[in-house]
Amino acid sequence: MSKTLLVVLAHPDDEAFGTGGTLAHYAASGFNVHLICATKGESGKITDPTIDPNIDRGVLREAELKDSCKALGIHEPIFLGYLDSGRFERIRHGDGQALMNVDELEIEQKILEHMKTLKPDVMLTFDPHGVYGHIDHIKIHRAATAAFWSAGKIMQEPPKRLFYTVMSSARMKQMQGMRENSPLGKIDADTYGVSEDSFAVVMNVEKYVAQKQAAIAAHRSQVGPASSFAGRSEGEAKKMWEEFVVKETFTLGGLRGSFPQPPLDDLFAGLGPLD
Repeated sequence: MSKTLLVVLAHPDDEAFGTGGTLAHYAASGFNVHLICATKGESGKITDPTIDPNIDRGVLREAELKDSCKALGIHEPIFLGYLDSGRFERIRHGDGQALMNVDELEIEQKILEHMKTLKPDVMLTFDPHGVYGHIDHIKIHRAATAAFWSAGKIMQEPPKRLFYTVMSSARMKQMQGMRENSPLGKIDADTYGVSEDSFAVVMNVEKYVAQKQAAIAAHRSQVGPASSFAGRSEGEAKKMWEEFVVKETFTLGGLRGSFPQPPLDDLFAGLGPLD
């Protein structure tokens, strides 16, 4: 059987930006790559004026995520069935199915049920700050981390490694300079970013840039003319892609067994050959 990578995230498009090249790499290398997505991104803004503003956003973004997964060459997404909590004026404060309001132990158990079937060797999820502080990202970080450790009690072969997708403080500051209205725009990069000596794995995904860009483009409701990706000069756009697309970075969040001296260029380094 092939080794399995499982990424656990909150919304459609989370997979494309921080992990898309890594997922494409392992899928192309013969690994089973699965995505668990907690919500269908129902609260996301629509930034493409050609899309009907009255469309069911959950249906729209579910289809976008499926297209993204096809572009990356990974399995179809698994949805946990919760609702996107939203941000700012779109926050679903009183909605019991909004991810922010769900008991983390319930989320953990749902993740564990899928883990028993998928049998991941390595897991990926958000860092403790949820990249930029989104409450849904933080909830999934906590639930996925708990599931990684709980798996040792219910699985004969629990996952060996858990990684968090992260951005260095220096790189975050560069991104803030290029995208003033991005989710990173108003956060303290020294708090939400990490030092580069924290990296356990640095993936150069230049070979998979076209797939990663196709996955990002699949989320057309989020990267349309009204998004922070629009309105850039050719030079600005090129610089943004070079900084943002080619390198994906991860810290170590959990471990069963030994780990080679970091930083590595492979999430599975030392775990043996592909079966």
